[in-house]
Amino acid sequence: MPTLVEQIGKDPVRPLVIEDCVGLIDAQVKQKGFMIKSAYAVIKGIKKKFVPEVVDALLDGWLGKLQPHYDKWAANKTSSFADYLVSRSDDVAEDLLSVTDARAEKTSHTTAKKMYFKMRDGAKKNVSDGMPELAKMLEKHLASQGAIATA
Repeated sequence: MPTLVEQIGKDPVRPLVIEDCVGLIDAQVKQKGFMIKSAYAVIKGIKKKFVPEVVDALLDGWLGKLQPHYDKWAANKTSSFADYLVSRSDDVAEDLLSVTDARAEKTSHTTAKKMYFKMRDGAKKNVSDGMPELAKMLEKHLASQGAIATA
């Protein structure tokens, strides 16, 4: 069975996944408080393409962290993949954030790094809150590749 990176992390699907991830991040930030909105605006103000470039750089790592969840789901398929991820949103969020944490530790963008670690404590809740939309987006792209059927 092809990996998630092979299915949705390669062209021609990858740019669509990146675009959807950026849209999801933008939508989630709009629902948050002043501090998160302000930090996000600063980051986007520093470099217009910063968010899409970071999503592109992290996508393979995120998909790699999602792979064990996908494999467990695929072995039983007792629910949709989206429902499976949502039911495990705390674990999935922590897995995704481990990739982001590692990247933040290594970045040379000191302002972005400082803001990320200042807000890291609330990041798991924010990622968990966005899990339904993230899961649906992943399921949509997997379905477009014939990897899964959607409900």
